[in-house]
Amino acid sequence: MTYTLVLRSSTVALLAAAAGGLLIACQRPGTSPTSLFNGTDLTGWHMDVPDREKDSTLNAPFLVREGKLVSLGTPNGHLITDSVFSNYRLELDYRFAGEPGNCGVLVHASTPRALYGMFPQSIEVQLMHENAGDFWCIAENIAVPDMETRRGPRDQWGVTEDKQRRIINLTDGSERPVGEWNHVAIECRGDDVKVWVNDILVNHGSRATATKGQIALQAEGAEVEFRKLVIKSLE
Repeated sequence: MTYTLVLRSSTVALLAAAAGGLLIACQRPGTSPTSLFNGTDLTGWHMDVPDREKDSTLNAPFLVREGKLVSLGTPNGHLITDSVFSNYRLELDYRFAGEPGNCGVLVHASTPRALYGMFPQSIEVQLMHENAGDFWCIAENIAVPDMETRRGPRDQWGVTEDKQRRIINLTDGSERPVGEWNHVAIECRGDDVKVWVNDILVNHGSRATATKGQIALQAEGAEVEFRKLVIKSLE
């Protein structure tokens, strides 16, 4: 697994001037899990919230509250890791803090705002209430068994706005009652992606069109709390 530090334009300019080119800082972690959230602030993450560029008075939709990372749900946007990852197992605990609704975790994220002017190019693992574990293709693709049953007619498949991008998960009833914590594990190994919800394998895709990228959390209408976000190398 490779962690790549994504550098701000100002930093890039300074490094280019000093070294005559772009310097990317990389490190290879050990086999022990590494937390992506320090429990105090959003170090290691950055937000992409298009509506805040239009209205600077809007509150940020992501914050830390009582040691938990919170997606307030609005305004819509994403909290994105500064680092790029490949071949890893991501584990997270989440719950809806109030009324259940929509949210997701994106893997192999790359180009910002590739869909509807908001969603980064990626493969989404759905956390939406009663749909946890669905795949959504966001300018990237992935294949599963029984594709036509789970995605719809073949001629409607695609990864853009007007195409069938949802791939339904394998099970019902894997989520715990609203207000309780759910545990999700996502393994990205090469072009395979596996998803477990509360220790139940709910999805397994292959031939993904991306094998590395950033990880992103969504603000998409409902307040969601995260109390654990850890990553472990599979290399």
